[in-house]
Amino acid sequence: MDTNNQEVYEEQSTAPRRKKKKKGLIIFLVILVLAIAGGTGFYFMQRQKPISATEDFLENMRAMNFDGMKNLLQSSDMSALDNADITSDAYASFFKKINEKMSYKITKTSFHIQNGTASVTAHINYIDGADIYKETITEFLKQIVSTAFSGTTLTEEETQEKLAALLEEKSGSVEDKFTETDITYPLIEADGKWKIVALDAETVKVMSANFTNVQDEINQSLADMNDSENTDTKATVTPAETTSIDMDNDHFSLRLKEFRVTQAIDDSDCLLLYCDYTNNSSSSSSALVDVQLSAKQNGEKLSPAVPKEDEPAIDNYIAEVEPGSTVTVCYAFSLSDKSDVTLEASEAFAFGGGNVTSQTIKLQ
Repeated sequence: MDTNNQEVYEEQSTAPRRKKKKKGLIIFLVILVLAIAGGTGFYFMQRQKPISATEDFLENMRAMNFDGMKNLLQSSDMSALDNADITSDAYASFFKKINEKMSYKITKTSFHIQNGTASVTAHINYIDGADIYKETITEFLKQIVSTAFSGTTLTEEETQEKLAALLEEKSGSVEDKFTETDITYPLIEADGKWKIVALDAETVKVMSANFTNVQDEINQSLADMNDSENTDTKATVTPAETTSIDMDNDHFSLRLKEFRVTQAIDDSDCLLLYCDYTNNSSSSSSALVDVQLSAKQNGEKLSPAVPKEDEPAIDNYIAEVEPGSTVTVCYAFSLSDKSDVTLEASEAFAFGGGNVTSQTIKLQ
């Protein structure tokens, strides 16, 4: 066999081996790619599960489906909602109407496949109910004061029903005000299911339309109003200074006209303050419901006083005033001495602070 024929023979005999090697390499590469793709697909599929669990939880929040929320909580503890009255049947209609307006978007995730934990951050847009609560409580107090002076006593159930009805009414008449928050939910995998670790305070705040934020202010306003209830009143009158208590808002106007010192029923000194109160709202109201007026001496808050003499203007403090009408209201405070008195006036239910005006008056 000559040299050329031998080379042809060798090439023909090695060609099948090269083809087998190449085919084997291709098969290996295909298997490798499929394995990588399968592993990646498995990872992303697992990564999606805590996101889906969080979305299911948020959907149940929006629908006020408490059982659905509970099933997605590792702790199964929903008692935090009870503290905000969200689960109360009396307020169910109001909170359902509020929560169905909530919207959300998943913005960030952190996934640890090794130990079965994850965290999902949701950006939530929800109703801030501060204005609704303010209008509700203001109207509620007007009705309660009117009921009390008519001699009628409401049961606890009747009081709750009245408040619930007003909440629903005001939620339809007060313009929606939205606020935003970011909540990061920690999740854990157990028995192949992903669950949120626990119900957090921020979620409760969202579902209650910030009710937990204003509850303390409502209670404080009620306490301040009770502390400043007066029965107050005659001697030498001193005109008020030009820089006096002077307030104007959608609900009322208040202007300090004059003040004087007289005797209380126990013969101690007391201060009488005369203010013009105007009802600027569209329904009847009173200074008792709208105004918070306090007085201090030497940094200490003065207590309400009962004057020895009769003063009709004291009764105007609780009197119902028609829209657009003005009455002179008398406030009475016990004096500790003859030092300067600092007055401070504000809205009785000014959630978030509200407008405050103050003045210092000299008694001598």
